Amino acid sequence: MESLPLAFSSGWASGVNAYLVVLVLGVADRVGGLAEVPDVLGRWEVLAIAGFLYAMEFVADKIPFIDSGWDVVSTLIRPTAGAVIGVLLAGDADSLTQAVNGAVGGGTALLSHLVKAGSRLAINSSPEPVTNIGASITEDVVVLALVWFAIEHPAAAAAIAGVLLAVGLVVLYLAAKLIRRGWRRLRRRPVATSGAVA
Repeated sequence: MESLPLAFSSGWASGVNAYLVVLVLGVADRVGGLAEVPDVLGRWEVLAIAGFLYAMEFVADKIPFIDSGWDVVSTLIRPTAGAVIGVLLAGDADSLTQAVNGAVGGGTALLSHLVKAGSRLAINSSPEPVTNIGASITEDVVVLALVWFAIEHPAAAAAIAGVLLAVGLVVLYLAAKLIRRGWRRLRRRPVATSGAVA
Protein backbone atom coordinates (compact mmCIF):
# COMPACT_ATOMS: atom_id res chain seq x y z
CA MET A 1 0.00 0.00 0.00
CA GLU A 2 3.03 2.30 -0.32
CA SER A 3 1.65 3.61 -3.60
CA LEU A 4 -1.71 4.63 -2.07
CA PRO A 5 -0.74 8.26 -1.18
CA LEU A 6 0.58 8.83 -4.72
CA ALA A 7 -2.60 7.25 -6.14
CA PHE A 8 -4.71 9.61 -4.01
CA SER A 9 -2.75 12.72 -5.07
CA SER A 10 -2.71 11.66 -8.72
CA GLY A 11 -6.42 10.89 -8.51
CA TRP A 12 -7.23 14.34 -7.18
CA ALA A 13 -5.06 15.94 -9.87
CA SER A 14 -6.58 13.73 -12.61
CA GLY A 15 -10.01 15.04 -11.71
CA VAL A 16 -8.75 18.53 -12.51
CA ASN A 17 -6.51 17.79 -15.51
CA ALA A 18 -5.80 14.13 -16.31
CA TYR A 19 -3.61 14.80 -19.33
CA LEU A 20 -1.25 17.03 -17.36
CA VAL A 21 -0.94 14.30 -14.70
CA VAL A 22 0.09 11.77 -17.34
CA LEU A 23 2.59 14.28 -18.77
CA VAL A 24 4.15 15.09 -15.39
CA LEU A 25 4.44 11.44 -14.35
CA GLY A 26 5.69 10.42 -17.80
CA VAL A 27 8.32 13.15 -17.99
CA ALA A 28 9.41 12.36 -14.41
CA ASP A 29 9.87 8.73 -15.42
CA ARG A 30 11.78 9.71 -18.58
CA VAL A 31 14.05 12.20 -16.82
CA GLY A 32 14.53 10.52 -13.46
CA GLY A 33 13.78 6.85 -14.16
CA LEU A 34 11.76 6.74 -10.95
CA ALA A 35 10.74 3.35 -9.61
CA GLU A 36 7.43 4.75 -8.28
CA VAL A 37 6.26 5.82 -11.74
CA PRO A 38 5.21 3.07 -14.17
CA ASP A 39 7.38 2.96 -17.29
CA VAL A 40 4.33 2.85 -19.55
CA LEU A 41 3.60 6.51 -18.68
CA GLY A 42 7.04 7.50 -19.97
CA ARG A 43 6.59 5.92 -23.42
CA TRP A 44 6.91 8.42 -26.27
CA GLU A 45 3.52 7.62 -27.79
CA VAL A 46 1.80 8.07 -24.40
CA LEU A 47 3.56 11.40 -23.89
CA ALA A 48 2.66 12.54 -27.43
CA ILE A 49 -1.05 11.71 -27.02
CA ALA A 50 -1.17 13.25 -23.53
CA GLY A 51 0.62 16.36 -24.82
CA PHE A 52 -1.80 16.77 -27.72
CA LEU A 53 -4.86 16.31 -25.48
CA TYR A 54 -3.41 18.65 -22.85
CA ALA A 55 -2.91 21.32 -25.54
CA MET A 56 -6.58 20.95 -26.54
CA GLU A 57 -7.69 21.19 -22.91
CA PHE A 58 -5.38 24.15 -22.30
CA VAL A 59 -7.28 26.13 -24.94
CA ALA A 60 -10.82 24.80 -24.27
CA ASP A 61 -10.48 25.34 -20.52
CA LYS A 62 -10.06 29.09 -20.91
CA ILE A 63 -13.14 29.82 -23.02
CA PRO A 64 -16.37 30.43 -21.08
CA PHE A 65 -19.03 27.74 -21.67
CA ILE A 66 -16.66 25.73 -23.90
CA ASP A 67 -14.90 24.76 -20.66
CA SER A 68 -18.17 23.44 -19.20
CA GLY A 69 -18.81 21.44 -22.38
CA TRP A 70 -15.29 20.03 -22.09
CA ASP A 71 -16.02 19.14 -18.45
CA VAL A 72 -19.14 17.22 -19.49
CA VAL A 73 -17.09 15.15 -21.96
CA SER A 74 -14.39 14.68 -19.32
CA THR A 75 -16.83 13.27 -16.75
CA LEU A 76 -15.98 9.76 -17.94
CA ILE A 77 -12.36 10.44 -18.90
CA ARG A 78 -10.96 12.02 -15.72
CA PRO A 79 -12.19 9.42 -13.18
CA THR A 80 -11.16 6.61 -15.54
CA ALA A 81 -7.70 8.12 -15.92
CA GLY A 82 -7.42 8.48 -12.13
CA ALA A 83 -8.37 4.82 -11.68
CA VAL A 84 -5.98 3.58 -14.38
CA ILE A 85 -3.09 5.63 -12.98
CA GLY A 86 -3.88 4.26 -9.51
CA VAL A 87 -3.76 0.68 -10.79
CA LEU A 88 -0.54 1.36 -12.71
CA LEU A 89 1.06 2.87 -9.59
CA ALA A 90 0.36 -0.39 -7.72
CA GLY A 91 2.71 -2.10 -10.18
CA ASP A 92 3.06 -5.84 -9.69
CA ALA A 93 1.34 -5.76 -6.32
CA ASP A 94 -1.48 -8.17 -5.54
CA SER A 95 -4.88 -7.60 -7.09
CA LEU A 96 -6.32 -6.22 -3.82
CA THR A 97 -3.76 -3.40 -3.79
CA GLN A 98 -4.46 -2.69 -7.45
CA ALA A 99 -8.22 -2.62 -6.76
CA VAL A 100 -7.79 -0.29 -3.78
CA ASN A 101 -5.48 2.04 -5.73
CA GLY A 102 -7.89 2.05 -8.67
CA ALA A 103 -10.87 2.83 -6.44
CA VAL A 104 -8.99 5.55 -4.56
CA GLY A 105 -7.61 7.12 -7.75
CA GLY A 106 -10.92 6.94 -9.62
CA GLY A 107 -13.08 8.03 -6.67
CA THR A 108 -10.85 10.97 -5.82
CA ALA A 109 -10.71 11.98 -9.48
CA LEU A 110 -14.52 11.88 -9.71
CA LEU A 111 -14.94 14.09 -6.63
CA SER A 112 -12.33 16.64 -7.73
CA HIS A 113 -13.82 16.64 -11.24
CA LEU A 114 -17.25 17.46 -9.77
CA VAL A 115 -15.69 20.32 -7.79
CA LYS A 116 -13.95 21.65 -10.90
CA ALA A 117 -17.02 21.33 -13.14
CA GLY A 118 -19.29 22.92 -10.52
CA SER A 119 -16.93 25.81 -9.87
CA ARG A 120 -16.62 26.43 -13.61
CA LEU A 121 -20.41 26.63 -13.93
CA ALA A 122 -20.37 29.27 -11.19
CA ILE A 123 -17.51 31.16 -12.85
CA ASN A 124 -19.36 31.11 -16.18
CA SER A 125 -22.12 33.20 -14.63
CA SER A 126 -19.70 36.11 -15.10
CA PRO A 127 -19.49 37.00 -18.80
CA GLU A 128 -15.87 38.17 -18.84
CA PRO A 129 -13.16 35.62 -19.77
CA VAL A 130 -10.49 36.80 -17.30
CA THR A 131 -11.88 34.71 -14.44
CA ASN A 132 -11.89 31.56 -16.60
CA ILE A 133 -8.32 32.12 -17.72
CA GLY A 134 -7.16 32.79 -14.16
CA ALA A 135 -8.95 29.71 -12.80
CA SER A 136 -7.57 27.49 -15.56
CA ILE A 137 -3.97 28.65 -15.11
CA THR A 138 -4.24 28.28 -11.33
CA GLU A 139 -5.57 24.73 -11.72
CA ASP A 140 -2.74 23.78 -14.07
CA VAL A 141 -0.08 25.21 -11.77
CA VAL A 142 -1.54 23.43 -8.72
CA VAL A 143 -1.79 20.11 -10.58
CA LEU A 144 1.77 20.40 -11.88
CA ALA A 145 3.19 21.35 -8.46
CA LEU A 146 1.19 18.77 -6.52
CA VAL A 147 2.03 15.81 -8.76
CA TRP A 148 5.70 16.80 -8.91
CA PHE A 149 5.74 17.14 -5.10
CA ALA A 150 3.87 13.83 -4.71
CA ILE A 151 6.63 11.94 -6.53
CA GLU A 152 9.12 12.91 -3.81
CA HIS A 153 6.76 13.31 -0.83
CA PRO A 154 3.66 11.19 -1.44
CA ALA A 155 2.21 11.33 2.09
CA ALA A 156 2.52 15.13 2.39
CA ALA A 157 1.08 15.60 -1.11
CA ALA A 158 -1.84 13.30 -0.28
CA ALA A 159 -2.57 15.42 2.80
CA ILE A 160 -2.54 18.58 0.66
CA ALA A 161 -4.79 16.94 -1.93
CA GLY A 162 -7.16 15.87 0.86
CA VAL A 163 -7.40 19.44 2.15
CA LEU A 164 -7.95 20.81 -1.37
CA LEU A 165 -10.66 18.22 -1.99
CA ALA A 166 -12.44 18.93 1.31
CA VAL A 167 -12.31 22.71 0.81
CA GLY A 168 -13.54 22.35 -2.77
CA LEU A 169 -16.48 20.16 -1.73
CA VAL A 170 -17.48 22.59 1.04
CA VAL A 171 -17.29 25.58 -1.30
CA LEU A 172 -19.28 23.71 -3.95
CA TYR A 173 -21.94 22.80 -1.37
CA LEU A 174 -22.22 26.42 -0.16
CA ALA A 175 -22.37 27.73 -3.73
CA ALA A 176 -25.15 25.26 -4.59
CA LYS A 177 -27.07 26.39 -1.50
CA LEU A 178 -26.77 30.04 -2.52
CA ILE A 179 -27.89 29.28 -6.06
CA ARG A 180 -30.91 27.32 -4.79
CA ARG A 181 -31.85 30.18 -2.46
CA GLY A 182 -31.56 32.67 -5.33
CA TRP A 183 -33.82 30.54 -7.56
CA ARG A 184 -36.42 30.28 -4.80
CA ARG A 185 -36.45 34.07 -4.35
CA LEU A 186 -36.72 34.58 -8.08
CA ARG A 187 -39.72 32.25 -8.34
CA ARG A 188 -41.51 33.95 -5.43
CA ARG A 189 -41.33 37.42 -7.02
CA PRO A 190 -44.64 38.66 -8.37
CA VAL A 191 -44.79 38.88 -12.12
CA ALA A 192 -44.95 42.50 -13.28
CA THR A 193 -47.96 43.26 -15.45
CA SER A 194 -47.29 45.15 -18.62
CA GLY A 195 -49.68 47.94 -19.57
CA ALA A 196 -51.99 49.94 -17.38
CA VAL A 197 -55.64 49.17 -16.76
CA ALA A 198 -57.96 51.83 -18.30
